Amino acid sequence: MEQLEQKLIMKLKSHFLDIIDIENGLLHFDEILISMLHLVKEVTGAMDASYFSMNEWNKQLFMEASTIKDKKPSVIPPSLSDLDCQRTVLRQELPGFEEYTIILLLKKNEQSQGCIALKGDNELFIRFSDDVLDKISEECARFLHTARYFVKTILEERRYKQLYRVTEKFHSSMNMDDVLGEIICTLQEVYPTFTYYLLLSHDNNKLEDLPIKDLEYDSENIAAMQAYVTGVPQFEDSLREKKSVLYAPLKGKQGVYGVLQVIAPNTIVFPNNEVEFITLLANTAGTALENAQLYQQSKRFIKDLQLINETSHRLNSNLRLTETMAFITEQITQSFDAEEVGFILFSKDYKELKVLQGSTDFFQQIEARPYIDFIKEKVEADEEALFIGDFNLVGDDDNKPACYKSIMAVPMTQSGVLKGIALVMHQSPYHFSFETFKLLQSLVHHSTLAVTNSMLREELEKMVVTDHLTKLFSRSYLDDKIHQSMNEDHEGTFMMIDIDNFKLINDTFGHQVGDDVIIQVAELINANIRGSDIGARWGGEELAIYLPGVSLPAGLVIAERLVKRVAESTKPQVTISCGVSHWNRGRYDSYSTLFRRADRALYIAKQTGKNKVVVQEQNEDSK
Repeated sequence: MEQLEQKLIMKLKSHFLDIIDIENGLLHFDEILISMLHLVKEVTGAMDASYFSMNEWNKQLFMEASTIKDKKPSVIPPSLSDLDCQRTVLRQELPGFEEYTIILLLKKNEQSQGCIALKGDNELFIRFSDDVLDKISEECARFLHTARYFVKTILEERRYKQLYRVTEKFHSSMNMDDVLGEIICTLQEVYPTFTYYLLLSHDNNKLEDLPIKDLEYDSENIAAMQAYVTGVPQFEDSLREKKSVLYAPLKGKQGVYGVLQVIAPNTIVFPNNEVEFITLLANTAGTALENAQLYQQSKRFIKDLQLINETSHRLNSNLRLTETMAFITEQITQSFDAEEVGFILFSKDYKELKVLQGSTDFFQQIEARPYIDFIKEKVEADEEALFIGDFNLVGDDDNKPACYKSIMAVPMTQSGVLKGIALVMHQSPYHFSFETFKLLQSLVHHSTLAVTNSMLREELEKMVVTDHLTKLFSRSYLDDKIHQSMNEDHEGTFMMIDIDNFKLINDTFGHQVGDDVIIQVAELINANIRGSDIGARWGGEELAIYLPGVSLPAGLVIAERLVKRVAESTKPQVTISCGVSHWNRGRYDSYSTLFRRADRALYIAKQTGKNKVVVQEQNEDSK
């Protein structure tokens, strides 16, 4: 009988070796377990052999496999005293095992790992002594331990091969989105029953098809923040929810770029053998994220430098002020995806504002004034740039939400003096990044000198072509504009003006009053002509006006109105005489004849009573 039992054990051990077929790849633990149970059933002659595994956290037994196909799994709360006893063979009935005849406890280092329950005729099992059944139990326990080791080894080899493949893929991509996607894809392949989330900051939370959460500090996220701040993996175990959570930091050499949250179900302690692999994957991904981020930062820096270089080059190419501002506005609008860009200059006492031409149209409207006033007050008080992500505009009557939520404001300073502000806005909250804000500061710093130089250059040009006393244009500027108009326009009206009895004014009131009278007449001229018309000082008390594109009847109306206004408004009262001439493209004319006719008309006006308008037509000139 002893020899038969020895042969049975040898047969069992021999068949166990056949089950683990490394060459043919039979290394799935579930298949190995089923094969083992069929072998035990065959050796013992049982009708059914079922394997119950022990759950560590609640000591319940769960039927993991059976020789009966599609057998409904069951959970059995065992009697701990029975399972922890010294024996490994139990022939008596236990609660939950009523349908089974014999229970073989599987122990490793005196700790219960589970059991094999055999079902069959009791008389059949009587022929097996407790010693042989104990030996079968021992061999099954040893076999399962060996099988788990082999399966674990092979799986780890596959995982690390996969980790190597993923590492290669990580470092072949400089795209952060691809790296994040590969992390989740790898984990889903290796641990299909686990749940994963990427905890990232707002700046990186852009992908909608990945399980991404915002990394925020709150009472429910302490472990995640600990992992992010310390760079050390953290754990959360929940007995009530029957799960364990691992927070693995995505750590590079220069910092932590997020946290990988891995949720393992049906356990209260995260499996130790999985922690190392997930941590390695997270560290590898963190390094790849860092490289991708540094690469993208370098590309952005290069693009920013190109923008600053191009802007500086254009600003130093002697552009007109309006052209300068329009160019800067276009650059900021395109580079920052801005909706409104404005440049506001302050007067020396900061009481008056001027919106520079070239700013977007919004800043010319009354709706822009509350934004400008608020920003102006802040910049004056703090002398610092402003970066506002979610702006609320406070009104006098009620708090109305601001249309523009994202605002960047940078002071324009020159030689330590605040000249104005550059204002960039968008309707969406948190639209601009902090890197954009820093770039704007650099752009405005480089642009302020060019803007100031453009303004000074235009002021200087204006001084060159402007009469110092009257602020009217000079005679040379008037000549140039008339020549230009006669080449480009279809007609124009020219008038020469002389202040009547001006020598008497000087003799009676003095030259200072005489100069004041000339200034009064010059101001009336500017008040009665368009911005495109040219008022000029011809010499002494003689003044001139040229109206490009204006017909003779329209020019006469302006001349008559000016004569009337001068007589009514000057102190001391003076009058003027006005000679008018006109040209059009339908007949031959020249600048000299246009001037000669106006001069002759002025002479006639002076000789026939003064304080009047006289027209000298072209046909009269030919007589």
